[in-house]
Amino acid sequence: MNSEALIYSLLTFCNKRALAFLGTAARRGMACRKPLSPLCREDGISGPTKPLPKFADVVVIGGGSLGCQTLYHLCKLGMTNVVLLERDRLTTGTTWHTAGLLWQLRPSDTELELLAHTRNVISSELEEETGLETGWIQNGGLFIASNKQRLDEYKRLMSLGKAYGIESYVLSPAETKDLYPLMNVKDLYGTLYVPKDGTMDPAGTCTILSRAATARGATVIENCPVTGIQVKVDDLGVKRVKEVQTAYGTIQTPCVVNCAGVWATKLGKMAGVSVPLITMHHAYIVTERTKGIQNMPNVRDHDASVYLRLQGDTLSVGGYEHNPIFWDDVSDKFAFSLFDLDWDVFMQHIDGAVNRVPALEQTGIKSTVCGPESFTADHKPLMGEAPEVRGFFLGCGFNSAGMMLGGGCGKELAHWIIHGRPEKDMYGYDIRRFHHSLTNNNRWIRERSHESYTKNYSVVFPFDETFGQPQHEERPLPPGSGCVFQERHGWERPGWFNRDGHAPVLDYDYYGAYDVPKNTDYKYREILGKEYTFDFPPHHDVICDECLTCRNAVAVFDMSYFGKFYLTGPDAKKAADWLFTADVNKAPGEDPCDSDLTVSRLEPSPAHLPLTPESNGEAYYLAIGGGVAQHNWSHIQAVLQDQGFRCTLIDHTEDMGMISSIQGHKSRVLKQTTVHSCTHTLSNFSSVRAMRLSFVGEMGWELHIPKESCQPVYHAVMAAGAKYDICNAGYRAIDSLSIEKGKGELPMFGLETIFRNSVPVGLMRSEFGFAIDKTVGYGYICNPDGGVVSPDFVRSGEFALERMGVTYKATAHLKSPFDPEDKRVKGIYG
Repeated sequence: MNSEALIYSLLTFCNKRALAFLGTAARRGMACRKPLSPLCREDGISGPTKPLPKFADVVVIGGGSLGCQTLYHLCKLGMTNVVLLERDRLTTGTTWHTAGLLWQLRPSDTELELLAHTRNVISSELEEETGLETGWIQNGGLFIASNKQRLDEYKRLMSLGKAYGIESYVLSPAETKDLYPLMNVKDLYGTLYVPKDGTMDPAGTCTILSRAATARGATVIENCPVTGIQVKVDDLGVKRVKEVQTAYGTIQTPCVVNCAGVWATKLGKMAGVSVPLITMHHAYIVTERTKGIQNMPNVRDHDASVYLRLQGDTLSVGGYEHNPIFWDDVSDKFAFSLFDLDWDVFMQHIDGAVNRVPALEQTGIKSTVCGPESFTADHKPLMGEAPEVRGFFLGCGFNSAGMMLGGGCGKELAHWIIHGRPEKDMYGYDIRRFHHSLTNNNRWIRERSHESYTKNYSVVFPFDETFGQPQHEERPLPPGSGCVFQERHGWERPGWFNRDGHAPVLDYDYYGAYDVPKNTDYKYREILGKEYTFDFPPHHDVICDECLTCRNAVAVFDMSYFGKFYLTGPDAKKAADWLFTADVNKAPGEDPCDSDLTVSRLEPSPAHLPLTPESNGEAYYLAIGGGVAQHNWSHIQAVLQDQGFRCTLIDHTEDMGMISSIQGHKSRVLKQTTVHSCTHTLSNFSSVRAMRLSFVGEMGWELHIPKESCQPVYHAVMAAGAKYDICNAGYRAIDSLSIEKGKGELPMFGLETIFRNSVPVGLMRSEFGFAIDKTVGYGYICNPDGGVVSPDFVRSGEFALERMGVTYKATAHLKSPFDPEDKRVKGIYG
């Protein structure tokens, strides 16, 4: 019996019905899914399938896609004393019933690389290594566009894919009909065809992965639930993993990998680790045999929120709805089990599928599959070492993409465990991207996870924003400023300033689901709706004014969401020398080392002030971009622990504001005026720290202020700057100003492929530069021959950029065309 037939044998089938019959009574009459009996060892004795070792270098918990892939890649990197523990049988949780789709194109360069590795492992590597077939079927993928914006999105994916050699084609409706004769193309704008997409067999793949790992020395133990994880506190007060406990014995280990899927949160609690994910019902149905469907590509109709997966001569039909069912009470006894399918929730996918393939209206349903899946606040996985406990790694929260991303993520996680960091840029997946105050904030996790689930098939626009309430609100700026806020991992920050007044973010309304009243007359939603374009947004001129005012006069930037840390203690100097590549041992008050993290040395002070904590030795002040603050905090703490430095890292992020208030060529005189004003505004002027810094390529100053003083200082700055035409400016302006410091007159938003002499050599990051009135892009390029990328290599090439399938000539610069000598940031104007 093949694995596909095995899966079907585990299901309780419903009666054969045509999709056309789907009335309310029939929908609710589907068979109930009952948990199967626990599996036992082959010798008939319940309990672990193998004896537990006393010690392991790594214990992977969870025998699904990520657990098996991580185990396999740990062994591929040379580890042998590794153990995988599965509470029941491999794939018993969510992997066994997953659709097994693999699409090569996603709107992220890192994800393209991860998907490519998964495809390589499944389609060739495992079979070459073991001689066993994984069940890989390369039948292609077809993305459906019902409007121009959707097709533009697909054209962006096509251009991105060229940098990685991914073959894809934009097809007309007629060409789509030739490829897929059963498809209704009357409402199509076009499609994107990717011939080398395909599907895999989840159960068969995991079985072969485990066999390949055991052949390299790993131990796979099934029927062995974990009951506890013991953590020890070392001599420096650092929590570290000590052992994994089961009802059948313990395994001493310094490293645990949480690949437990929907059970990952419970497993995390055993070690005192917060795992910010929630579980939802996720479903698909399998049709009866459909004549003419054989060998057709898999289909993603994002606008109808439905996918169609080829399964022999049948189709699996599923998607993402606006009202998914939460599974709040995750059961430990749920194994090879399914939920009843709620047809009131699922029916929208049937409507979309029948519209796309009309023959399905007269096709019966063979089975329904509704199982648990884990989802996260930003629809990205949770990976890396947990900040709370050293040696506790996460490999969970894969948002129903665990099979697709498993190979790439398993490889990166294995490298992370062995070498302390992944090979690729995995920041978007790193658990440390979330501030520690969010990882156990159930309301925020639930709201954001729901929104991410609901918008999973939405067009990915360059300036998309969430409707969820930020958990950390900035308030130096008064409501009358007209600020349109952005949200980054729970932190609020100014995006740009609306001329029509204040647009507050309201409580999340779940898009009207669950009987929650939908927000009406919602100005913030209306503004964001106008952002949904691949052209210049309608407020392009507003951001232009903010940028040019900064260039020609002076602008205020509220950057209070930055992380603000103090490094103090006897070994603070040693730690700073170890941590930072630039020289931070300048005299107090001199210009600090600056990049995305700025470090300034403080004078020793016995006074315990917010801006100058008590210190008898060296002390340093660190200001860090808010989006990476938790990541930086965790990294610095880990270095202090690993090197044994006697110093303390203190977090004052919530206590302080940061107004990068004086940016522009008039900043020098405004700074002097503001200092005079602030001495009369604040009772203690020593509580304002002025730092000579700029993120925008202009002479400027940052003011670091206790939270309670932010409003008075802001008003003082604005009053002093009125005669210099000062304006508020946001992060959209910062993005433009910082990259300006390349050319093209089209709107480009990044991930455009860079060609040199007609050969793809890299990807671009883009913004519009208002001072030069051009689109500015920068990117890393490679030499396709493997040689050095030298200045001569750049000068001698003919460069072009591809945007949405169209190629444009480009000029490569070794220095910025705007202020190439960096004079303005030094205060040299004219």
